Order: sequence, then C-alpha cells, then structure tokens
Amino acid sequence: MNNPLDTVLAYHQRTKHHLQRYAAGPGELDWKNQPDPFRRFVGTPQLELPLLAATALPLYVDLYKPGQITPQALSLDSIAALFELAFGLSAWKQYEGTRWALRCNPSSGNLHPTEAYLVSAGCESIEDGVHHYVSRDHLLEQRCRFATATDGGERILPPGSFLLGLSSIHWREAWKYGERAFRYCQHDVGHAIAAVRYAAATLGWQVRVLSAWSDAEFGTMLGVDRDPDFGAAEHESPDAILLVTASALGSTAVEPNAAALVNAVRGGQWQGQANVLAAHHSHQWPVIDEVALAGAKPETQETVWRAPELPDPASSTCGKTAVEIIRQRRSAQAFDGASALAAEAFYRMLDMTLPRHAVPPWDALTWAPRMHLLLFVHRVDGVAPGLYLFLRNEGIEAKLRAELNPEFEWLQTPGCPAHFSLFRLAAADAKNAARALSCHQDIAADGAFSLAMLAEYDTGLAQGPWIYRQLFWEAGMLGQVLYLEAEAADVRGTGIGCYFDDTVHDLLGIKNSSIQSLYHFTVGAALEDPRLQTLSAYAHLSGHAGR
Repeated sequence: MNNPLDTVLAYHQRTKHHLQRYAAGPGELDWKNQPDPFRRFVGTPQLELPLLAATALPLYVDLYKPGQITPQALSLDSIAALFELAFGLSAWKQYEGTRWALRCNPSSGNLHPTEAYLVSAGCESIEDGVHHYVSRDHLLEQRCRFATATDGGERILPPGSFLLGLSSIHWREAWKYGERAFRYCQHDVGHAIAAVRYAAATLGWQVRVLSAWSDAEFGTMLGVDRDPDFGAAEHESPDAILLVTASALGSTAVEPNAAALVNAVRGGQWQGQANVLAAHHSHQWPVIDEVALAGAKPETQETVWRAPELPDPASSTCGKTAVEIIRQRRSAQAFDGASALAAEAFYRMLDMTLPRHAVPPWDALTWAPRMHLLLFVHRVDGVAPGLYLFLRNEGIEAKLRAELNPEFEWLQTPGCPAHFSLFRLAAADAKNAARALSCHQDIAADGAFSLAMLAEYDTGLAQGPWIYRQLFWEAGMLGQVLYLEAEAADVRGTGIGCYFDDTVHDLLGIKNSSIQSLYHFTVGAALEDPRLQTLSAYAHLSGHAGR
C-alpha cells in the first residue's frame, strides 16, 4: 500500500497540464448524461425556508469593520438568510434554448460539486438533527432526527450555535474535467467557506473551521458514510465542518463535543435516499478516489494562529449593500482588453487578501497563510506593467529570494501601502505570458491584471497529506475575496483552472517542488453577450413564504 503522502504528491504531478499535453480528461462531453446540478434526498421531511425580504441591510464595506454589525438572534429566518447568501441561487441565465442556474458561491465550470448541511439543536422552528440544503428550492431536507437535544445532561451544541458541513460530489467535476476534478472540488470548498463567512458577517455572526476534527467524525455526522442511503447514486466525500456562532465579536465560541454529536446521529432516526445525478458515467477516474482516501484528515491537535496587527483596509468607494454585492457576483466570460483599473482599487483588492483579526473571511481559518500571489499587471493606473509578487506571510520572503530567478529585480512597488510586501520582479508587457500560461486563454491577457496563486507546498504537506486539500481551500477563498472585491469596484473577476503548472514554475526559475501554482484568476472590465438573459432566482417559488 502506498504511503498517503506519496499518493497525494503523485496525483498532483499526474494531473498537471503541460504545453505538450493536458491532464487526462473525457476529451468530449457526454451531454446526454450531464450530472443533475441539484442533489436531493427522496423521502425526507422538507422545511421551506423564508427568502430574504427587501429590508435595510448592512453595507458591503461594513463587513470588514469588526463590531459594526449587531448580531442577529439565531432563528429560522436568520439561518435561512445565511444559506441563501452562501449557497442559494443568485439568478437563472438563459441563452437561446438553454437555461441554467447561478449560485452565490462560485464553482468551477458552474458544476457545483459542493453540498451543504445544517446540524442544529435547540433552534426554534427547526427540528434537532441533520438537514441537507437544496438551493434550487431554498429548503432543508431532514436527513436525521435527534432523539434528544442533550446527551448525558450535556447539550449537543452550545447555545446560539450550529454546525455547517460541506461535502463534495467528485463526479460533478469529473464529468467535465476528468482526473483534475479533485483539485477543482477543493477550490470550491474554499469558495464555499468564504461564502459562508461573508454570509454570516451580514448577520453579525462568527465562523470557524473546526480544523482539529477528523473527516470520519463529521462524515458520520453528515451521513455521507451511509452507503445504503446512496445506493447507485454518486457518493459524497466529507470536506469541512464549520462552527457558526450567533454572538458578538469577542465572545468565546465554545467548540461542540464531537463524540456527543457522533452518538446523537448514531442514535437518531435517518431517512432519505440520494438521487442519481447521471444514469451513465462514460468515464471512470479511480485516481480521484485514491487521492481522496490518501488525503483524508485524521483527528489532530491544532494551534490557532492569530493574524498580525495591520492598518485598516484600504478604503472602498462601494456604496452597495453586502447582499447586493454577494448576489451580483458573476464569473466574467470575456474582458474588453482596453480598460484600466485604478491603483486604489487594485491595492484594495490585494489588501483584502491579507488576514486580519476578526475580519472575514480569513478569521474563519486557524492557520497562517500559505498562498502568495504572482501578479501579471497589464493595465493598472500608476503601476508599471510587469511581473509582481505579493507575499501574504512575510516569513516566506527570504526563501523565495533564494529560490527564484536571481535576475529578478525585487523592487518594492512605489505608491503601494506601507504594510504591503509587493515586489516588482520584472518590468515588461506580461499579456502574452499570462495568456500562454493560462492555457492560451485570452481572458488572462485582456483583464487589467491576472495572477497565479503560489502555495508553500513542501512545508505545508510536511504537516500531513490532508494539507493538500487545505491549500486549495485557501486558493478558493482568495478567489471569492477577489470576486466580491471586483464587483465592489464595478469590474468583474473570473477563476482560471486551466494553466500549465510547471511552465509557471519555469518562469520563476523554481527547480524543485517547494512552490506550486494552484489556481489562476483575472480581473477587468467584462464584456457581456447581449443575447444572454438574466432571470429571477426564485420566481418558480411564487407561493414561497417570505416572497
């Protein structure tokens, strides 16, 4: 049996795109068996959730001001609002005869492999137990009913809190992307974590990834290990469990007892059968199951990292509410290739990728940043075009200076905020390089800037093979930050999952595996196809409560 870390490392090497060949994929798409985008559990009691009313809501910029938003009470309405803003539909799109849904959480290829679960106890109007969220109809399906809210006299969950679980259906991505799909599923988990944190911030709530728990523990809590409940349906892999607390900033969040929760679900009443998403799978990708098993996380002892003290984030001119920004987020399909971005907006976007104490979304994580940004600046006012490096953890600078191309300039960028570690590596027209590295896609060259996310790969994985997933989560969280900040600056962003991994490293002069590129992203003025129609997100729920 292979060492789990060796399996993870081999998977990453195997699934790289190269200039001479792409990672193994289906070649052509089996449109007749495109996966159903919505997981359902047949035979479960359903709880319709109220939709957000058009009431006064916090401004987007207020999300970043600790203590600015008064915490709302934990209730059916507030939990519904969190799920709607994190995972709900934001719109339907229609192009000629084709119609598809968009959601508040980004997803690679809009395939949405991420499923969301609520584990609640003691919340009025919601039965104690495990519930699966269905975004299409904005409702909860009760998968498990707890026999009691207490276990041996101890509450299952601390007052004013609940758990939110995330799992992945790997087949949803593999249908289109083949072996590389596991990477994209982990990107989407990161997108989802950030989406939850932003949604919770609109309510004044706190969120923390319970990083010490094992996958097996919360997989049992979510019921994704119940093979008979899935049968012939595509299975789900447990990814992350989040503690959501409806409390004021500074309140100590009490971590639930994992053993008590496991006992509760094992003694609970389970119901529901998962729907089959595709009747036929034209390809099989066993390497995905292999890396998922190798990257499974055991129970660990975690040390909570505290973000350094930084100045307040760069100011924003955005006057929209948080809900408006979250709902209008889109992935750009094309950029105009001409518009420039103001330097203030550029610096603001970079500033929001830096962790600050009690500022979303980074306060949801318990570990220090492991991802840094390689920037291809094309058209930013006052910033010379070229190749730049933005470090999110100053401890990495000496190592990168030693490992990167010795001919790089390493010039501190004039005019940038004083707390930035933003270095110009080379002054140049970087559009052709950005395009070529991102699988020859024009979007990487036509935006105001594009970037590659560089992971501290070897030092991260030295802690355990499950860190591989967490690196992609952090990349996905960076993507969601950039998506929302782009919208706030009246431009648009898009993630790029297709890029030539090792060619990026060659550009930097990296000769070993210590740094790996995990995700590309680009920001600019988007071009919209006038034939593309935008339809209301929940018009099909005309009789829905709260509508």
